[in-house]
Amino acid sequence: MSDRQAMRQIAELVPKGSRVLDLGCGDGALLALLRDERGCSGYGVEIDDAKVLSCVKRGVNVIQRNLDDGLGLFRDGSFDVVLQLDTLQHLRNTEQLLRETARVGRSAIVSFPNFAHWPNRFSVLRGRMPVTKTLPYQWYDTPNIRVGTFADFEVLAGQCGLRVLQSFGLHDGRRIDSWPNLRASTAVFRLERG
Repeated sequence: MSDRQAMRQIAELVPKGSRVLDLGCGDGALLALLRDERGCSGYGVEIDDAKVLSCVKRGVNVIQRNLDDGLGLFRDGSFDVVLQLDTLQHLRNTEQLLRETARVGRSAIVSFPNFAHWPNRFSVLRGRMPVTKTLPYQWYDTPNIRVGTFADFEVLAGQCGLRVLQSFGLHDGRRIDSWPNLRASTAVFRLERG
């Protein structure tokens, strides 16, 4: 998650002083913000060499690991909050990682590009796969393995032992509470073990 406003919206959901695990932490900007402004501690998990180096430069604890390998190196309940921000669409075994999230964290915050956002629907209606700010790749050159919507995720979360506490959308850094499945480019869920 790179948009500063969106990052602040997510940071507000993390209780001060929490022990955080950020799965797919990117350059570590959010973890640094949580550490510096909310007194949080924890780890990021990232596979990309350049992003791992950026985390180290920020002083963020980072483990280089492929998330498709699971979270076996973490004990049950070892984190207050597990973050999966713009990560699920890149994973081969989404359901397994969500189950692992429920195992290692007391709560979770998950976000992903909302495929049901109205410009995406309009693009598909015209017979084309969408290319947008949150889905910036052509269909033949995308790192995304899957796409999802609010309704799809609510069902999956329940199957994985997570209960939805709150859901809303983000678009251009603004929070969308009314009709988020239609009006928001990013879906955000705050969850706890069910």
